Amino acid sequence: MSYAPWQIWTVILALGAGTYLIRVSFLGLIGDRPMPPWLLRLLRYTPVAVIPGMVAPLVLFPAATGGEPDLARGMAAVVTLGLGLVTKNTLLAMAGGAATLYSLLFLVG
Repeated sequence: MSYAPWQIWTVILALGAGTYLIRVSFLGLIGDRPMPPWLLRLLRYTPVAVIPGMVAPLVLFPAATGGEPDLARGMAAVVTLGLGLVTKNTLLAMAGGAATLYSLLFLVG
């Protein structure tokens, strides 16, 4: 199905306006008031909840293999998780996972 250029731009502009209004409404509600401590404590867990949700599909159903799990990505995920838990160092965990992924992709093919 093909769409006319005006239809595509209408959708793009509507989605942009909707996203903008959602963000402005949140910032407008909070404004320059300080956030309560309980909310700040809960917001600390946002990355911990979002990042696994973004990474898990890439490990379990990678597009590079047609959606089939493979050894290299699984081992890289295990190494990254292990390094993160042991060292509590995010950059070291990411570097170790990347090194594992590329090493296994090079070795296994």
